[in-house]
Amino acid sequence: MQHGVGGGGGAAGWGQPGPQPSVPPQPPMAPAQGWPGSPPPQSPPQQPPHPPHQPLHQHHQHHQHHQSQPVPAVPEATGHIPLPPAVPGTGGAVLAVLLIGPAGAGKTTVARHWASTRPVPTAHVSLDDVREWVCSGFADPQAGWNEHSEAQYRLARRTCGFAARNYLANGISCILDDAVFPDRPVVGLGGWKRHVGPNLLPVVLLPGLEIVLERNAERSGNRRLSDEEVARIHGRMAGWYGSGLPIIDNTHLDVEGTARALDEALARALSAPGGWTP
Repeated sequence: MQHGVGGGGGAAGWGQPGPQPSVPPQPPMAPAQGWPGSPPPQSPPQQPPHPPHQPLHQHHQHHQHHQSQPVPAVPEATGHIPLPPAVPGTGGAVLAVLLIGPAGAGKTTVARHWASTRPVPTAHVSLDDVREWVCSGFADPQAGWNEHSEAQYRLARRTCGFAARNYLANGISCILDDAVFPDRPVVGLGGWKRHVGPNLLPVVLLPGLEIVLERNAERSGNRRLSDEEVARIHGRMAGWYGSGLPIIDNTHLDVEGTARALDEALARALSAPGGWTP
């Protein structure tokens, strides 16, 4: 027996078709999990964590703030320091001075006095003092000039140059003293300019031989040289005449007078056209 599509069956309790009570429409039910023929449930995609919401204008200002901040340049602490332009006199100028002279010329005494009487901060660095920092193993040139004494002199000059650059970088003038020979420009004046900088101002202190011998005789320890060695060094220093460097003959000058002569020589060098270029 065939039934029409949609016809009622003979199930128990099933009556004949008739008027049906009105039932409010129900929303469709989601298919139950595991219902045959339904697609498997999908979990929502995972989003990466992000900071709390920030208003657009604030985010834009924050971005501009980071872009507008310049990166500060890191100065080179141990490079050559550009000194201020030359000005008349030396009262307030930041200077790098090298006082040259033979043993017994009074370099250390004059340099210390000149540095201590300036109206602006000024340091004095003595090559002999730095050289004698070496205690055990000190290579005394009086015992004979050899590779060890030569190496310790080179080390002391580099150390003095490093100290001078640090003083200059902090606005403190510096005066150094050394027996620099004119016939050794590479390790002499040229070497000092490499260590300290091209604006180094060299001045030669050269009294007469009699004064140098007399002052050397008053020395003691490893700083006292033989008369023959003093005369030999003094003769080599005479080569600075004609070099263009300022030369001070302090044969008849005391310490104060020599310091004044040094300041005058430096003032003339600074006021020269184009500065001092020996």
